[in-house]
Amino acid sequence: MKKVITLTLVTLALTACTGQSSPNNHQAVNIQSLAGNQQIPETSPAAAMAEYPAKGQAIAPTFIGQPPLIPHRDYSITLKRNSCLNCHNPTRAKRRHTTAVPSSHLLADGITLKGQKYFCSQCHVPQASNKQALIPLQN
Repeated sequence: MKKVITLTLVTLALTACTGQSSPNNHQAVNIQSLAGNQQIPETSPAAAMAEYPAKGQAIAPTFIGQPPLIPHRDYSITLKRNSCLNCHNPTRAKRRHTTAVPSSHLLADGITLKGQKYFCSQCHVPQASNKQALIPLQN
């Protein structure tokens, strides 16, 4: 009985999926950029390297609750190693004169980062100055 029911269901599924073609009266879709019909400008040279503030200076936060900005270049973070902990590990931070990772980011052992806090650059970004405009100004 199981075989008959299974065979019937498979047959119904196959017949439901075959032979159903849509009519061939497709109309072209008119896609347009949000910028309108502007020509792509010539490419510009790469921006100058980012400039980081001098040691001990920081850019003030721009909104309440903003994660602190990183006053140096971004170091690598991989699944196996978080380079931020070389200096910001709570056991080394005082010796290296850096800010320690807050306890809210750590597990109960006080050293291991919580999973959702492991990739620091999700919230913390380098505080480099960007001298080039992000959007070119129209003349």
